[in-house]
Amino acid sequence: MVTASQPWERKRLRELPLQIIDGDRSARYPKRSEFRDSGILFLNTTNIVDDRLDLNDAVYISEEKFAAIKKGRAQRGDIFMTTRGSIGKVARFDCDHETALINAQILILRTDPNQLDSRFLFHTLRSPLFKTHLANFASGSAQPQIPITDLREVDLPIPPLPVQRRIAGILSAYDELMENSQRRIRVLEAMARALYREWFVHFRTPGMESNRRFNSPLGPIPQGWEVKPLESLMSAQIGGGWGKETADEGHIEPAWVIRGTDIPDARCCQVANVPHRFHTVSNLRSRRLQVSDILFEVSGGSKGQPVGRTLLVTPELLSAFGGDAVICASFCKRVCPDTSGYGAELLYLSFLEGYESGEIEQFQVQSTGISNFKWTEYIAQTQRVVPPAPLRKRFSEHVAPMFSQIATLGLQTANLRRTRDLLLPRLLSGQVNLEEN
Repeated sequence: MVTASQPWERKRLRELPLQIIDGDRSARYPKRSEFRDSGILFLNTTNIVDDRLDLNDAVYISEEKFAAIKKGRAQRGDIFMTTRGSIGKVARFDCDHETALINAQILILRTDPNQLDSRFLFHTLRSPLFKTHLANFASGSAQPQIPITDLREVDLPIPPLPVQRRIAGILSAYDELMENSQRRIRVLEAMARALYREWFVHFRTPGMESNRRFNSPLGPIPQGWEVKPLESLMSAQIGGGWGKETADEGHIEPAWVIRGTDIPDARCCQVANVPHRFHTVSNLRSRRLQVSDILFEVSGGSKGQPVGRTLLVTPELLSAFGGDAVICASFCKRVCPDTSGYGAELLYLSFLEGYESGEIEQFQVQSTGISNFKWTEYIAQTQRVVPPAPLRKRFSEHVAPMFSQIATLGLQTANLRRTRDLLLPRLLSGQVNLEEN
C-alpha cells in the first residue's frame, strides 16, 4: 500500500559514494583542427539536450589523441552535467559508444552502483527542484558557472538503495514510453519524406512507371504534369508578429507565438517553451494560424540548423494550445497553401526536401551574425512539379494520416512528460512511501 512518508535524509554530494570527474584543460586538450567524422566521441555542452545526449552534430577525435588524454574519460552509466553557461544540464551515457571524452565545460558524475543508483541520481539532478537549488550555488554574471568545490556542497534527498531503484524504475518506465513514441514519430516522418521523394523527385509513382515523359525546365517529367513557381502554389503568405509581453491599450489580444527555434518540437506538438504574448486586433486577425497553414522560418536559424525550417499546422497542434489563438513570430512566414491546386502536405514536404537537398540554403544570407533568407526571390525563382489532381488526392490520402499520427504521438508524449514531472518531486521528496513493510 502506498502511503505518505517522512522526507529522506539530505546529504551533500561530497558525502555520497560518487566520483566527480572534470575534463582535461592542459595543452593536450583537443583542438578544432583535430576533430574527425568518426573515432572516439568528444562531447560538448551542445550535445546535451532535453536531458539526453544528442549526437546529430557530434564530433570525434582519433584513438591516438584519446590515448594521450587521461582525464575526462566516460564510461557507460556515467552522468554528464554542464557547469558553465547553461549550468545543470544533464544526460546519462547510455548510447552505443563504449567511451567518450568530455570538454572542459562538462563534469562526469560516476556512482558506486552498490551504494547509489545512477538512474536515481540522474532523475534527481534533472528535477526542477534540484536545478533551482543548484542555481543558488552558481557564480559569475556574464557566464554562470559552478566550481566543483561548490558542487560538492549541494545537498540531495537520499533514500535507501532499494527505494532508489524503485524510483528509478518508475521514472525510467515513463522515459521508455516516451522514447518509443519518439522512435515511431521518426519512422513516420521518414516514411512521409521517402514517399514524397519516390513519387515527386524520382517520379516512381506506383502504376505510372511506364508513362511517357517530356522535357521541362526541371528536366524530364511525366506526361500530364506541370511546372509552376512556388509562389503560385500559395493562396496567401504573410510575415508573423511578436507583439508585447504585457497587454496595453493597443495590444489586447493574447496569442501564443511559435518561433523558429520552437519548430522542431512543435512538429510533434511539444509546445511547452512557446511564449505567450499580446497583439493588436488587426495583426492577430491576419496572422492567426489555421489548420493546413505552413510556417517557414526566414531569419535566425541556430547552430547546425540553417534558416528555412518549416512546420505544418495540424488540428492536433492547435489543440495543444487549448484552443487559444496561435501565430508565428516575426522571423517566420505564415504560408497558406493552395489546397485545391497543390496541397498542404505536398507543399510542406517539398519544403522539407528543399531544406535537406540544400536548395533552401542557396537563398540564405548572413548579416551581423544572424542568418536571413531571401524569401521573395526563393518563391519566385524556385519551381515545383505539379502532378494531376487525382494523384495529388491519392498522395494526400497516404500521408495525411501519417502527420495526424505523428501529432497524436507527440501529444501522448507531452502527457507522459507532464505526468512524470508531476510524479518526480513527490517521489524524490518522500511524499510517496516506496519502502517495503
